[in-house]
Amino acid sequence: MSCFQGLFFCPDAASLLLHNFCIYHIDAPGHELGADVISSDVPLLSVDDLADQVAEVLDFFGLKEVLCLGVTAGAYILTLFAMKYKERVLGLILVSPVCKAPSWTEWLYNKVLLNLLYFYGMCGVLKECLLQRYFSKELRCGLHGAESDIIQSCRRLLDERQSLNVMRFLQAINERQDLTESLKRLQCKTLIFVGESSPFHAESVHMSAKMDRKSSVLVEIQACGSLVTEEHPYAMLIPIELFLMGFGYYRQLPFASSSSNGSNPASPLSHSCIAPELLSPESLGIKLKPIKTRATIEI
Repeated sequence: MSCFQGLFFCPDAASLLLHNFCIYHIDAPGHELGADVISSDVPLLSVDDLADQVAEVLDFFGLKEVLCLGVTAGAYILTLFAMKYKERVLGLILVSPVCKAPSWTEWLYNKVLLNLLYFYGMCGVLKECLLQRYFSKELRCGLHGAESDIIQSCRRLLDERQSLNVMRFLQAINERQDLTESLKRLQCKTLIFVGESSPFHAESVHMSAKMDRKSSVLVEIQACGSLVTEEHPYAMLIPIELFLMGFGYYRQLPFASSSSNGSNPASPLSHSCIAPELLSPESLGIKLKPIKTRATIEI
């Protein structure tokens, strides 16, 4: 929830995504609101187990093909899912994804977090460490030292999590394998967002460089941390809309003339169906780098 409220609750995203798609949100085991502590007798899940659980959710709801949206560790799980179940994934939208095994620095840092979770629970020091991973320094510090609503909301959501359940998930992520060699064989179209202030920026760029250049796109967003969905959701809308157009999905014009059979025809992207502020991201204080398409050019 802490990864997607900003994106799905902004009006333009609602008209693009919520009004046109059925959204299935998958929490990590034991991360849902009101979850009980997972018993220590339950075996720890690996990242492969978590990817297989995504398939189980799809089977339960009778879903054959899906578009997947994931953030950081969730993006890794969905990438692994797309590799294991190629026929079920139409496309991936990944936000600040990771694809390599943890470096020694990250591994040791995660071990510190795991010890904090085990001995002290969701303590203040742990929340500060997680917030540094999630958000840019500009957002964490806020205007005149005041904490932003996004940070306060994230703190509340972290307080509601069962620390031992979070510890189990972090253990699985800290033991993840390197997916780099398999990225070239990833068949689905992929859109990658990453904030330039994210600690996973270099890894996201590495991931994009290793993927098929004809089917992947990288969007880097300045002055933004890992959770682009929370810090700058408006910066994601036009790239997502263009990405969906590649699958034949179109947003209908609000005043489109009716066709002869009385139904509104699907209309391509045009200025009349985009909020004016989206056409000028700089007016929001957002500086977007040009989209780096990974298509090869033959001369």
